[in-house]
Amino acid sequence: MTKNGKWVLRHRPQAALVETDLDWVQEALPELRDGELLVRNIYLSLDPTNRIWMSDREQYLPPVQIGDTMRGTTIGVVEQSRSDRFAPGDIVMPAMGGWQDYTVSPERMTRKLNVAPGIPLTAYLSVLGPTGLTAYFGLLDIGQPKEGETLVLSAAAGAVGSIAGQIGKIKGCHVVGIAGGAAKCDWLTEELGFDGAVDYKAQEVGAALDRLCPTGIDIDFENVGGAIMEAVFSRLNRNGRMILCGLISAYNDEGPVPGPADFGRILMQRLTVRGFIVIDYLARAGEAFADLGRWIAEGRIKWKDHVVPGLEKAPDSLQLLFTGQHDGKLLIRVSDEP
Repeated sequence: MTKNGKWVLRHRPQAALVETDLDWVQEALPELRDGELLVRNIYLSLDPTNRIWMSDREQYLPPVQIGDTMRGTTIGVVEQSRSDRFAPGDIVMPAMGGWQDYTVSPERMTRKLNVAPGIPLTAYLSVLGPTGLTAYFGLLDIGQPKEGETLVLSAAAGAVGSIAGQIGKIKGCHVVGIAGGAAKCDWLTEELGFDGAVDYKAQEVGAALDRLCPTGIDIDFENVGGAIMEAVFSRLNRNGRMILCGLISAYNDEGPVPGPADFGRILMQRLTVRGFIVIDYLARAGEAFADLGRWIAEGRIKWKDHVVPGLEKAPDSLQLLFTGQHDGKLLIRVSDEP
């Protein structure tokens, strides 16, 4: 019988993930029941929220329990099926396939992917997957950009920020990204068409924003928190909007996450600060994918997928999200594509 290798949560991390927090185990696969599929996972998405799921802090999904398989989003191929709706060879996305070689997925929690010619399979976990949805609805539904407004994005070279910034350009915004390193900043301006980029590792962020956003900031697509968020927040114009997508700078810390120091600015400048989670928008995914697919076909959106081979590398690779040593969407290649 085929063995299933997987990562199991053993300890809740107290800071950055360490080797003893997860265990690699191998187990026999169970027999399929009616309505179930055996999916061989091909790609696993690594996301900042993985670190949140390992903790027992307040969050939007129940924490991963000690002894459970680590949660994660995957794309895979059906190896066996006891469902009339799926056949072996189908490319599918199970609901939370997990950090494992195989997933036994109920048919009602499995989505079949219709892979378009010329589009890499990895794109369905990035620009045409959850990160694309996050960028699309975060900017358009919450940010409500208007032509001529100034949009600033933190973690702008990441999977979400890079897509959201390009959508901002499509909508006629003046777009400035904050990223770590000259190469990432050059990619934003030279390849993606951003109007400016701030290298937070080499520049004083506030001074750079003053130079690149001379009329202030109308929209903050916030992915980072901390000092970078503070620099953008303090420059938001009247009726400005903060799209609170992530706070990755605090995910390895315990305790409450600090907010802007000058909370009264929200009142005086009539600011809107709204957090959101992409699962709130899954029912509207079709409208996002229609626009994203068209913009990709027109050459108006570009993206990067950073693929690390081998499920055994997932724990170490997760740290790349917190050090910035990745380009675009971070994925693990669990097995070969069909």
